[in-house]
Amino acid sequence: MERFICVIIGYAFGLLQTGYLYGKLHHVDIRKQGSGNAGTTNALRTMGWKAGLVTLLGDCFKCVLAVVVVHLLYGKSHADMMPLLAMYAGMGVVLGHNYPFYLKFKGGKGIAATAGLIVSTTNVWMVLICLAAFVGVVGITRYVSLGSLLVVIIYLAEVVIYGQMGGFHVAQNYLYEMYGIAAFLMLSAFFKHRENIKRLLTGTENKLSVGKK
Repeated sequence: MERFICVIIGYAFGLLQTGYLYGKLHHVDIRKQGSGNAGTTNALRTMGWKAGLVTLLGDCFKCVLAVVVVHLLYGKSHADMMPLLAMYAGMGVVLGHNYPFYLKFKGGKGIAATAGLIVSTTNVWMVLICLAAFVGVVGITRYVSLGSLLVVIIYLAEVVIYGQMGGFHVAQNYLYEMYGIAAFLMLSAFFKHRENIKRLLTGTENKLSVGKK
């Protein structure tokens, strides 16, 4: 039951569509601009660096807040499985971000929300590895999609390796669930980026650019 509650808590936080709300405040419907995506990259391209930064931070920290709420609810009663419950909350945030019911289930691609989960549930070295990989790939290629996909692959590998090393301090059966959630987030990211992957393969993917607004 607590797993389901954590997913619902995460989904509720995921509904806070930062890019969409920021756009509305500036009389712009981000879903009708650029790629039509409500995430950071489209906000950056269509509304400028400030919008991109606000969207990135908002979508990242809504996941952090969801994990904090779960810790407040279950930190004492379910201390032995808190890393797992935090990941369920993070998964809920990604689902809420990607499929907000009030926007006809048309949201973002979940990368910034996943970044919030990485920050909330891993150690500093795992965060830095993901960050370095993203910045390095995007800096060299200017393909945000490629950097994003690399991050979710690395995150899955990190969760499995760190888990097997005993870093999460949970029972083995909980670890298997955590691996499953990390794998789900990776597959979800690939699914949401399927059009980007096609363009990457054909050499027609859009490179990182900043709007003038």
